[in-house]
Amino acid sequence: MTPPREGIIHIFASHNNTLMLLTDITGSETLAKCTGGIVEKSDHKHGSPYTAMKIAEIIAEKAKEKGILNVIVKVRAAGGNKSTSPGKGSEAAIRSLTRNGIRIKSIENATPVPHDGCRKKKKFRSKKG
Repeated sequence: MTPPREGIIHIFASHNNTLMLLTDITGSETLAKCTGGIVEKSDHKHGSPYTAMKIAEIIAEKAKEKGILNVIVKVRAAGGNKSTSPGKGSEAAIRSLTRNGIRIKSIENATPVPHDGCRKKKKFRSKKG
C-alpha cells in the first residue's frame, strides 16, 4: 500500500474574500482552487466564516480525489501596507478541513511583511512631527 500523498493548502483570507488553493508538495502544480465567489453569490458574504467553511469542504473533497490526506496549511493576509491579520474566514476554513478528514501537519503564516516599502494611506500615517 502506498503512503498517502502530501500537499500544500494556501489560504488567502482578506476581510472581503477568501481564496483556497491546493498544490502539490513542491507548490508548483495547482491541483484545485476555490474562492468565495464560486460558493456565495452575494458580494458582502464572500469573506464570511460560513463561506470559508464551504470552500474548505470543496477543497477537501478534491484533495481526497487526488489521494492527498496530509497537508501543510499556509495562511496569508493582505499584507504589505494593508492589514497583516487574516480575515475571519481563515480559522473557519482550517476547522472545516480537519472535520472533512484532512490531516494538518503544520500551519504557517505567509503574510508578506514590508521592510520599509510603500507609503501608507493618509489616514494611517501619524500627523505628529
